[in-house]
Amino acid sequence: MYSFMGGGLFCAIVGNILLVVSTATDYWMQYRLSGSYAHQGLWRYCMSNKCYMQTDSIAYWNATRAFMILSGMSCFAGIIAGIMSFAHFSSFERFNRSFAAGIMFFVSTFFVLLGMAIYTGVTVNFLGRRFGDWRFSWSYILGWVAMLMNFFAGIFYICAYRMCECRRGNGPR
Repeated sequence: MYSFMGGGLFCAIVGNILLVVSTATDYWMQYRLSGSYAHQGLWRYCMSNKCYMQTDSIAYWNATRAFMILSGMSCFAGIIAGIMSFAHFSSFERFNRSFAAGIMFFVSTFFVLLGMAIYTGVTVNFLGRRFGDWRFSWSYILGWVAMLMNFFAGIFYICAYRMCECRRGNGPR
């Protein structure tokens, strides 16, 4: 049970770090514009070694930003619940912290999936046609890896919860 929780906590911490790095960096997409390379993130775009803030209030950027931030916050809440589940695994009968941590990691996974799907769909259908020579970059890839890490953290914590429930059901009453 504690090995599942430890594995889940490791995946969650790595996933949250990847979420923050992915959301904050400017390499979601790289493209060639007027003969020079440019790149953009959720907050800034850079051309000719100069970066500028994204001042346009475009809905898909705002939605992607919001889902990535919500994902980071729910992952952090899951990490707190996961750490607390080590201290007293079953101090409350009705509220199990490992179950709550698992649910928070699944919520975080869902938010990342929504953010990444929105960004992918708009980029491929709109920006991909606008720029001939473009590609997704490492910040974007880190977002997908963070989603997988949060998903596996949720799986580990739900497995820990199930092991605790099986032991509680088999014990003396």
